[in-house]
Amino acid sequence: MAIIAGINLPDTKRVHIALRYIYGIGPTNAVKATRDAGVQGNPKMREITDEQLTRLREAVAKYKVEGDLRREVQSNIRRKIDIRSYQGIRHSRGLPLRGQRTKTNARTRKGPRKTVAGRAKAAAKK
Repeated sequence: MAIIAGINLPDTKRVHIALRYIYGIGPTNAVKATRDAGVQGNPKMREITDEQLTRLREAVAKYKVEGDLRREVQSNIRRKIDIRSYQGIRHSRGLPLRGQRTKTNARTRKGPRKTVAGRAKAAAKK
């Protein structure tokens, strides 16, 4: 297994797919890094040479990835919570941030439904 940015990349995947295992490297940056490293064709990770692997490490080092990026994202969230912005309040309450509806849906942020006793009868009376 090749190690780039402290992440073990799978040998069986294509280079631009394997690079996506690194936090902060998506499809576009993976292709750019592969091109910058001079990796020709579409080889699997086990097929690239040590020289190409070194150039890939240098190409990925240009991006903010893994620990640094995670810290930056967390500090941005913490800052929004501290200044009590709308998004910060939504973060602290565990609700969607970007205007999505919450009457239905939003189960990923809100978690499993919490059943309220007597709610169904009250709705039926109306």
